[in-house]
Amino acid sequence: MEQTQYYGTGRRKTSVARVWLRPGEGKIIVNSRDIETYLPRKTLQTIVRQPFDATSTLGRYDVHATVKGGGQAGQAGAIRHGISRALLVSDATLRETLRRGGFLTRDPRKKERKKYGQKGARAKFQFSKR
Repeated sequence: MEQTQYYGTGRRKTSVARVWLRPGEGKIIVNSRDIETYLPRKTLQTIVRQPFDATSTLGRYDVHATVKGGGQAGQAGAIRHGISRALLVSDATLRETLRRGGFLTRDPRKKERKKYGQKGARAKFQFSKR
């Protein structure tokens, strides 16, 4: 028996998430762990659930995600992006709602690279006349 599932790839900073949505009761599994154990901060769990809240589909899909790279906040953003893309595949009428919420736009902000002759990306070494 084949089960319908919808796929979406999400990216944020250096994190990449592969997300599958299956009809279910709303369980979210990230890297074979429950979301409460994988992302212990409530704010990050809220970020992951935002596309479901915006489209009123909370509890209709089970989420299975694998995510690599970056930190917890970047990974939560990548999962959110992937869920949004997968929801779009499942129902094209949700496009306007997801677009208005900003969930389909890939956040382009990344860490700026360190420059040579400087302490960091912007910070310079302290100037001393003597």
